[in-house]
Amino acid sequence: MTRPTPPATPEEALDSAFRLLARGVADRRSPFHTPTLATVATDGTPNLRTVVLRAFDPATRRIRIHTDRRSAKVAEIAARPRVMLHGYDAGAQVQLRIAGDATLHLDDAEAEAAWAGSRAMSRMVYATPHAPGATLDTPTAAPQDAEGGRENFAVVTFILDRLDWLLLAHEGHRRARFAWDGAGALSAAWVAP
Repeated sequence: MTRPTPPATPEEALDSAFRLLARGVADRRSPFHTPTLATVATDGTPNLRTVVLRAFDPATRRIRIHTDRRSAKVAEIAARPRVMLHGYDAGAQVQLRIAGDATLHLDDAEAEAAWAGSRAMSRMVYATPHAPGATLDTPTAAPQDAEGGRENFAVVTFILDRLDWLLLAHEGHRRARFAWDGAGALSAAWVAP
């Protein structure tokens, strides 16, 4: 992606951020297709991993990712639902840091709809008999039965309530911070990079 014209207002920066997230859902080559998700591990340390951005609704600020319910992130979110996403587009030189409180969807309509909308290749990831992070004697072959993974499939959603947008530019970095209160009212401001 080419570097955008620097926005003149924080609201333009927010529009730019939302466009990058929407593109991340639609374009597998977008750097925002695979952001980094941060949770707090059970021992209190930060835990990071790359996830696939499956859905983003700018009107509601709702983000969706998929995961294996046996993964550490599920237990971490259940214990402490506060999460952050981080993405960086080197071409545009834009970094996004996004925060919100996550909700786990295991056997509800949200999980069923996401499973039904997933491609067979994506479903096979969840069909492995081993939980993510399990110790193995040797690597195992990829599962061939895509339907066998539904019991391991989970959805994580959150409404972003904080967003930090940073543009790196030779003529001067620009940074904007956004926060939504419980009623959805937005506060936006330029901040020092």
